[in-house]
Amino acid sequence: MSDNPYDLVVIGGGPGGYVCAIRAAQLGMKVACVDMRKSLGGTCLNVGCIPSKALLHSTHLFAQAKHEAADHGIKISGAVRPDLPAMMARKDAVVKANTEGIAYLFKKHRIDWISGMGRIDHPGEVGVALHDGGDMTLITDSIVLATGSETAPLPDVSVDGRMIVDSTGALSLSKVPKHLTVIGAGVIGLELGSVWSRLGAKVTVVEYLDHILPHMDGEVRRQTQRILKKQGLEFRLSSKVTAAKKTTKGVTLTVEPAGGGESENVVSDAVLVAIGRVPHSLGLGLDKNGIERTERGFIKVNERYETTAKGIYAIGDVIGGMMLAHKAEEEGVAVAEILAGQAGHVNYDAIPSVVYTWPEIAAVGKTEEQLKAAGTDYKVGSFPFTANGRARAQNDTDGFVKILADARTDRVLGCHIIGPSAGDLIQEVVVGMEFGASAEDLFRSSHAHPQLGESIKEAALAVHGRPLHM
Repeated sequence: MSDNPYDLVVIGGGPGGYVCAIRAAQLGMKVACVDMRKSLGGTCLNVGCIPSKALLHSTHLFAQAKHEAADHGIKISGAVRPDLPAMMARKDAVVKANTEGIAYLFKKHRIDWISGMGRIDHPGEVGVALHDGGDMTLITDSIVLATGSETAPLPDVSVDGRMIVDSTGALSLSKVPKHLTVIGAGVIGLELGSVWSRLGAKVTVVEYLDHILPHMDGEVRRQTQRILKKQGLEFRLSSKVTAAKKTTKGVTLTVEPAGGGESENVVSDAVLVAIGRVPHSLGLGLDKNGIERTERGFIKVNERYETTAKGIYAIGDVIGGMMLAHKAEEEGVAVAEILAGQAGHVNYDAIPSVVYTWPEIAAVGKTEEQLKAAGTDYKVGSFPFTANGRARAQNDTDGFVKILADARTDRVLGCHIIGPSAGDLIQEVVVGMEFGASAEDLFRSSHAHPQLGESIKEAALAVHGRPLHM
């Protein structure tokens, strides 16, 4: 290590940044982390993954009490009503506990947390506009940019945080809207649309493409749309929003067919813009330090996560790829280990993704459409949750498990699940794929009974045409 005050300064305290800082400290480095918020955790912990899951869980329990309790022999006298202020207070408490947990870990690992806007003044020199006023300079051997992403803007639809909101605003609405229009049928739009639909809002989802969840397997997309439609969500696919006008009655959106045609108005009292996310890279001093970006604004890095400026690295959403918190964490660990002279590595073929609607949706590896496009010879095995004993006992039988395997080697190429606890179930396949598992490896492993995980085994058996319970 050099004589500089810091071996590493991380700009960004989200999942990628704080994990990178912790791993670097574990490896003996003197580390500082600069974050623009007054609490650590980035978008994920403060206004993203954690608060949205808190509301998703609370509203799922509410929906179960309202619609399913009687099926389980539970009688509830009187109407089941949501207490929105209490839900929001619980959500805020969950966020506070998580962010304070990261602050504790920083103290434990002796990481300096600096609250303010970070920028690269020169290689090895980070300037910080402090939240409490003033400016400071940090001298360091290496810099890691982990500044994440922000909501993608939609032309002619200006977010005001009150009637037209982004994902942050949708987590803090003061009342349940009578009609919520969600622009975008991706993960964020469907999750937050589900939250407010369960609480009584009419939810209309407007999507430019002719399908929802564009990165998911086609069979999963179709099943998801059918289930969410039964839950009350309305879908207007192959449609685009070209204008928004606020009135005393709400927001009037001009909606046109994506391929051209006559427009019509959709009136709602709240609008959520959820068309994706873009890298947060302004104000970092990229250009003056020779740090190149792609046409879409993502920072370019090599296989070691180093940018085009020596000694400056980048990870997470700001470099593109799967814009997921856990992908950023893996990259944070990898770059810290690379800086310590170790062989940091991320297997991008085994990064899971999860949609926390109910039922949940989870995926890892290739979709069937991707395998067809690549000309890969593959086999498919599927198993429905209607044939799983535990799912029947729980009254959670919507969905299925689908496994894709190489037709010659039997190696698992992908797994796609829609069903109860899909996000937990997928991890078995993730671990299997990390070690090059075959479908036979999965079904030769004993699975506890009765468990939802037996559906993984049955789908793997189905790849070989021999499911036991279907």
